[in-house]
Amino acid sequence: MKESLVKQAARIAGDFLQEQLKSSFQIIGKGITNQVCVVETEFHKVVVRMNDENMFPSFIKEKWCIEQAAAVGIPGPEVLSIGIVDETAYMIQAFIEGDNGLDSTVPKSYIWRTLGEYAKLIHSIQVKGYGENLIDPVHGEFQSPSHAGSDGSWQGYVQHNINSLTEHDRLIELGVMTHMESQKIKNLFEDLKSETFRFGLNHGDISLKNTIVNQANQVILLDWNAKVSVVPHATVAQLMHYQILGLEESPNVEEFKAFIDGYGISGKDLSDIRHYLLLRAFDNLRWAMDRSPELIEPYAAFAKQVVDIIMD
Repeated sequence: MKESLVKQAARIAGDFLQEQLKSSFQIIGKGITNQVCVVETEFHKVVVRMNDENMFPSFIKEKWCIEQAAAVGIPGPEVLSIGIVDETAYMIQAFIEGDNGLDSTVPKSYIWRTLGEYAKLIHSIQVKGYGENLIDPVHGEFQSPSHAGSDGSWQGYVQHNINSLTEHDRLIELGVMTHMESQKIKNLFEDLKSETFRFGLNHGDISLKNTIVNQANQVILLDWNAKVSVVPHATVAQLMHYQILGLEESPNVEEFKAFIDGYGISGKDLSDIRHYLLLRAFDNLRWAMDRSPELIEPYAAFAKQVVDIIMD
């Protein structure tokens, strides 16, 4: 399987570069969504990222994001080509020399502070709409697909989660919250619904594993899973999520502070962000209850942790 994957990457890169191939290998453990290979030819070294052809829109979106980010001063990999071949969507990027952020000897707080600065710049990119689907690259317009209970808008998203907080809510049965906490949470969500938020582009997974630090200590940002949502809430909530789960890539207290300082976020914002994190945790759990029963237990445990933090 791996051999055919590497051969396919080599063929895609070879057809594009029209040069003699020298070597190719798969990168293991750094790409979660895509299969990632490195291909070297006589004059070039490139990264080939591959996925099922139905994921091609995500490559269109990522190419757009990398280009928009570069325009506001965020270094990223140069995208040389995207396309579909033999039912495989691919993206060819120039290879970036350096160390992955997880492995770099540069102080982690320096990388996190830089990522805070980058997040603020990303949020300044002009976009329209709300959601994860880039429907109009020319005008930077995003959209969220509608589903039962929500019309795909931010207001619909919040209202769906308010409406789900009933007396017979399964989240109470799962031990995520009590009846009394449910009422308090409903009030928090009503406050979120009435608040005027700023909407902006989010990278989707700002973390050390999605950076390369080069010899000049420049932090290069990789692997977008972008969406338009409330900012800075969606980005910071992702970091809080990682911290609560205790993931390797999550920032420690000092590194989180470096990110917050790099961005320039106030204490008031952090309080609102926790409420947003709760909203997202509940929404993800309800999605699992509808679509992915095997995820109910871990998602319920996480939602309970967030409830405990907020109700403390």
